Amino acid sequence: MTARRRFYKDVTVTGELGIALDGRPVKTPMKAPLRLPTRALARIVAAEWAEQGDEITPATMYFTKLANTAIDRVAKHRAAIVREAVDYANSDLVCYRTDRPPELVARHVGAWDPIIDWAMTDLDAPFEVTVGILHRPQPQAALAAFGEAVKALSDFELAAFHSIMTLTGSALIAMMLARQAATPEAAWAAAHVDEDYQTGHWGEDAEAQARRAARHAEFMACCRFMALARG
Repeated sequence: MTARRRFYKDVTVTGELGIALDGRPVKTPMKAPLRLPTRALARIVAAEWAEQGDEITPATMYFTKLANTAIDRVAKHRAAIVREAVDYANSDLVCYRTDRPPELVARHVGAWDPIIDWAMTDLDAPFEVTVGILHRPQPQAALAAFGEAVKALSDFELAAFHSIMTLTGSALIAMMLARQAATPEAAWAAAHVDEDYQTGHWGEDAEAQARRAARHAEFMACCRFMALARG
């Protein structure tokens, strides 16, 4: 979406946890009322609108975008989004390992084995790891258990979960964040083991750094959104 000129002065949170601009309620792109599940999240979304300058720049409004997604997309297409998350877990980043060099093997083990162990302990989901990039289907027991965990998320949590999943390449990492079993910093580091290894050996150019910084900003917003949606 492109920027447009700011047309309001005052931003308030309504009694129904909606957002009002000069007293007029904000609606989603599909014309549904923009209402948040918690007052804390409503305040953050309101602050996002209040902090806009002379122009409204939707690309910077991570919280509003996630709220719109939860209301317009997730609420109407939950079953499809749950299936997508399970499909993602069926080829999850942390399940595909390398057998060389030893340093990278050790990094995979150190960062990703605890995620596999957590899935077994916390979700009763027996995910398996493999060497190489050829697809290896996960046990149906693991996928079924993971699917139940995804179904338990609210629409707002699921919107943030889905974004985190695509930003990290891992549905399991996203679920650890949803279950408060990992900090955002640890989750981000685990998702970038390969990238950080390559950067350490070959360096990183300015363009790649800018892309990563933008993704990190969106990731952190998603983590905060999911926490505030939980209440």
